[in-house]
Amino acid sequence: MSTHTSSLVDTAARASLWLQPHRIVLIAVGLGLVASAAIFMRWDWIPAYYDLALQGIWRTIWILIVTGILGFALAVPLGLVQVTGPRWLAWPANAFCTVIRGTPLLLQLWLLYYGLGSLFPQFPWVRGSFLWPYLRQAWPYAVLALTFSVGGYVGEVMRGAFAGVPRGQLEAARAYGMRRRTIFRRIWLPQAIYSVLPTLAGETVLLLKATPLVATITVVDIYAVASRVRQDTFIVYEPLLLLALIYLCITGIIVFAFRKLEAKIPTRLG
Repeated sequence: MSTHTSSLVDTAARASLWLQPHRIVLIAVGLGLVASAAIFMRWDWIPAYYDLALQGIWRTIWILIVTGILGFALAVPLGLVQVTGPRWLAWPANAFCTVIRGTPLLLQLWLLYYGLGSLFPQFPWVRGSFLWPYLRQAWPYAVLALTFSVGGYVGEVMRGAFAGVPRGQLEAARAYGMRRRTIFRRIWLPQAIYSVLPTLAGETVLLLKATPLVATITVVDIYAVASRVRQDTFIVYEPLLLLALIYLCITGIIVFAFRKLEAKIPTRLG
């Protein structure tokens, strides 16, 4: 069978999946809901808040990406030292993960913003430093709190992933004379990441759902924009429905990206 013929067969198979009765019903219901929302609900407020909403979406995505990357960078050493030691590093790492996972994220956010943030103005050398224009704003504390949250949760995930890599492969690499850094970079870390990719996708979605908490310390994300629309216009349902749609779209992008990443990584690594 030629490549062109096989591609046509695949296309027809995918099309047949969408033509199944239950999918047709769901699509019809979805289109009906969209049409009802467009006809019977008020959307005339959107042009007035369009620019602010774009800023809120960008800030939500920015916080998600930055805290996801920084949190994962923190989670890798936290998980590694709990498996390899030494104990004087493993115990603080375990304690950090336990505290982060055992306390509400909102409490951590407020402790950093209202606690740590209120201490900095008392030190003249801090107020005179180049960091003061940033420390007086709310977003650094939001980034720090979400980074710690990702580090604590994903750090425990990575601990299990590192412990789950077969020891025989690591010992074989040592027998071949590979250095520890090379073993970690080429064998241990890739296999650990591959084994937890579905979990990392779920943690990223949970991180997205946690970003609205930054609005409680005056960071203007997309949730804060929706709240402002409700306060200014007294329109309740429309901003919330649009907010839910935005979060669903971002979640879909996250899931799609992780699935593509899983498909590109070989089944067997090392």
